[in-house]
Amino acid sequence: MEKNSVHSTDRIGTDRIGKLLFDFSVPAIIGMLVNAIYNIVDRIYVGQGVDPLGIAGISLVMPVMMVLMASSMLIGIGANSLFSIRLGQGRKDEVEKIMGHAFALLFFVPGIVIVVCLIFLDDILLNILGVSAAVFPYAKGYLQVILYGGIFSAMGPGINHFIRSDGHPKTSMFTQILGAVVNIILDPIFIFVFRWGVAGAAWATIISQFISFIWVIGYFNSRFTMLRFRFRAMKLELKTTLQILAIGFAPFAMQLAIGLVNILLNRTLFAYGGDIAVAAMGIVYSILIVIIMPLQGLNQGAQPIIGYNYGAKKYDRVKKTYKWAVIYATAFVCAGFILFQFFPHFFIALFRNEEGELMDIGTFALWRCTMFLPLIGFQILSSNFFQSIGKPVQGTVLSLSRQILFYIPLLIILPRFFGIRGVFLAMPLADVGASILSAFVIARELRILNAMEKET
Repeated sequence: MEKNSVHSTDRIGTDRIGKLLFDFSVPAIIGMLVNAIYNIVDRIYVGQGVDPLGIAGISLVMPVMMVLMASSMLIGIGANSLFSIRLGQGRKDEVEKIMGHAFALLFFVPGIVIVVCLIFLDDILLNILGVSAAVFPYAKGYLQVILYGGIFSAMGPGINHFIRSDGHPKTSMFTQILGAVVNIILDPIFIFVFRWGVAGAAWATIISQFISFIWVIGYFNSRFTMLRFRFRAMKLELKTTLQILAIGFAPFAMQLAIGLVNILLNRTLFAYGGDIAVAAMGIVYSILIVIIMPLQGLNQGAQPIIGYNYGAKKYDRVKKTYKWAVIYATAFVCAGFILFQFFPHFFIALFRNEEGELMDIGTFALWRCTMFLPLIGFQILSSNFFQSIGKPVQGTVLSLSRQILFYIPLLIILPRFFGIRGVFLAMPLADVGASILSAFVIARELRILNAMEKET
């Protein structure tokens, strides 16, 4: 772990922005990229060692996992943003109370989701997710195990945000790498040696998440930080709870919207292309995670810098952080755009290296879905900007715009005219619409920041 300093967060308000963004974002990006890779490895092992329908099963239950992730983000990101703003304001007496509230809420809110899902598991799979008879054993075998360990998958990432904002991004990165490495090691053992199939992939996932959770709790009981989770701080107060929920609502709503879109997408894919189309899109989503997760890492690195300096009324530093984060994000997604447009066959072959319908649909889907990939870095960073400065309404609007305002209508309309090709065309067009809206909203907010900067 990194050496602790009483003033480990003070440099956020004084160090050069480029250096800060590098120091905070690179560990987060590496951690998120490793998590993206182990999600891909999960599906590669299932595709190569079980059956393509196993990939379809994992893809179909993703909306439930997204709801669980959303409940973690609601608390973890909301509390962490409030945590950073209070540090910037110098109100350090409130920090441990925010942490205590986060711990209690991260236990109860995801816990309710898990219990409900386990009680109505078959109904959710058949009636809501629309799992076919052929895929049902794979979907249930995977999701049931994931739910058993779901509380650790929610609490570990939720609490890990505080390590980064405590001024220790490398330690936060190690938390993510630790879980990913354990998962990668256990996957082939459970799938190929023990022959547990998709359930083996699920067990590898929850064991790795449990180990990460233990590590995070250990950090806050070590000599490397002065912060502690204290029982008295876990007594929920309405004001603090509502502040956490309000700030965290934007990423929460976005995850729920993505889950809703996935349900609609999977049903549409099945209607126009059957289980193979669902499996192909599952592969495409796994590949796109390699792009999305590092962007989230950049978000996580920029968030405490923006939040702290906004709280300290250093608005020029806020704008510089946002600008450089957008530049880095756009450069990264442009590199991904080039690779996916010119070598789609290579990436699909990683999951199932055989010619046929799965390869044909997957290659076309990856090529079409990434047509306007260079736009998404700006759109994602802009949404995160409002969350970082404690403005949940604007953040929620931008978070939901791509999914609700653009993607869902396009997903309903385009396949009626273009069939399965229309399904894959909806995603890039939604990226264009959401980016245009983000440009208008962020331009207005930057004008407000300019005015506030002149006043101070």
